[in-house]
Amino acid sequence: MIVVGLVLATAAAALHVVIFYLESVAWTSPRARATFATTPEEAEATRSLAFNQGFYNLFLAIVTVLGVVLHVAGETTVGTTLVLTGTGSMLAAALVLLLSSRAHRAAAVKQGTLPLLAVLAVVVALSA
Repeated sequence: MIVVGLVLATAAAALHVVIFYLESVAWTSPRARATFATTPEEAEATRSLAFNQGFYNLFLAIVTVLGVVLHVAGETTVGTTLVLTGTGSMLAAALVLLLSSRAHRAAAVKQGTLPLLAVLAVVVALSA
């Protein structure tokens, strides 16, 4: 089950790298504006906020991938701790979005599903 958890954690990290790209690099592009349903004016006005938020997503992805790498390298305690820290934080952020914005519930579910499954798989593996 730990392999499933690590694969799901890696997928969650990859998704958060994509989110980083959309928010920090491509925020005012037509693709990013379509994804986040913003007008050109809204995108320009929120560019610095999105840039900062994108880096939060990147850092969560880095922590998660570092945890996977360390776990696979045999540093299971540190690796598992980082995997759960990264994916747990991703899940917590998705829950905040889910509970705070009806308009963004679908995005919260998309953002939070992989981290949720990763956390569950890793916790089940630790319990076995």
